[in-house]
Amino acid sequence: MVRTNALALIIGLVGVASVSAHQEPKTDTEIETQRALQRAAYYCAPAVGEFTAARKRAWQQQVLSGLPLNQAAFAPASIPSAGNPSLPTNEDLFNSGAYASGSQTTPQGKQEILACDVIEEETEMQNNSCVLTPIVTEGPYYHNSGHPIRQNIAEYQIGLLTYLDIGVIDVNTCKPLPNVLVDIWQANATGHYAGHPDPAPHLVNEQPQVGGKRSGLLSAFPRTNFHEQWLRGAWQTDSHGVARFTTIFPGYYTGRATHVHAKVFTSWTENPNGTFDGGKLAHVGQFFFEDDLNMQVDKMYPYVENPIRDIRGRTRNWRDSLNIFEDSHGPEGEYNPIFKMNLLGGVINQGLVGFITMGINGSYEMDNWWKG
Repeated sequence: MVRTNALALIIGLVGVASVSAHQEPKTDTEIETQRALQRAAYYCAPAVGEFTAARKRAWQQQVLSGLPLNQAAFAPASIPSAGNPSLPTNEDLFNSGAYASGSQTTPQGKQEILACDVIEEETEMQNNSCVLTPIVTEGPYYHNSGHPIRQNIAEYQIGLLTYLDIGVIDVNTCKPLPNVLVDIWQANATGHYAGHPDPAPHLVNEQPQVGGKRSGLLSAFPRTNFHEQWLRGAWQTDSHGVARFTTIFPGYYTGRATHVHAKVFTSWTENPNGTFDGGKLAHVGQFFFEDDLNMQVDKMYPYVENPIRDIRGRTRNWRDSLNIFEDSHGPEGEYNPIFKMNLLGGVINQGLVGFITMGINGSYEMDNWWKG
């Protein structure tokens, strides 16, 4: 009955989606819309937890647990392999059979390289349910056209190998949501976005704002390069409601905590050049990483070359400007926008894999422009 009432309220408030596109909920109606979505998502918490756990098991079995070389990324350390063991390719990680044996356990005696526990406790399930609600700005660096449809978004950017496993569930059914487009974009290791290399000429010597909600921020760098597409891309969720990406761990820039932007489209048009034009936009949000992990990555090359490292340094999550990190937790602080990260190997510089599940209401439709 609780779920029915919550979902009924969501459906009844779909008409206010354009109002809900603000950076944060302000009116009583907007706040209640977010709370209703939150209640519906928590009803789905067990499904979210099992969904995430199954995806972790799939990674262990298919990629990291000693399967045949055409399916596994590493041979067990104690067993010599032909040639040099290599990191997984997109074909290894993203083929359509990735979830075929997701409910099985890791074969006995095989080395488990993924540094995570695939058993999700009930509290973990709830705390790991991330709900992308339309309360967080997309920011000034989104390109309304030209985002390529691809899983490997890194191009030739140098950085720590990072795989992102993003699941989407429909809070109306508590089931994975296939055939929606997850669109992500992020900064590179030194804190720049593709297409925006430099500040405007008259703002070269601008200093970050002091105090207020925009404390620490500089004016957005204008788009001056219309060919760069690195660290931008979109991919359709498969029949299991999952979109997977190959990228690098993002860097930071003045005033903002380390983050990855995301949109979810329920309709779009593919272009002959491999890009897409967005149609119905269901959600906008930002994902984050634990500060302890951010601080370790800061010590690695090329992150040590961030131009503000010795001037202003990184912004911690709790100091994120515009309250974006705080807003991403929802009006009552109950969402979790932080990736669950795991080591791909025995040490951090072998790479990371991050899991997160978004509970969304596919009935939403909102506008598609910056609400900064």
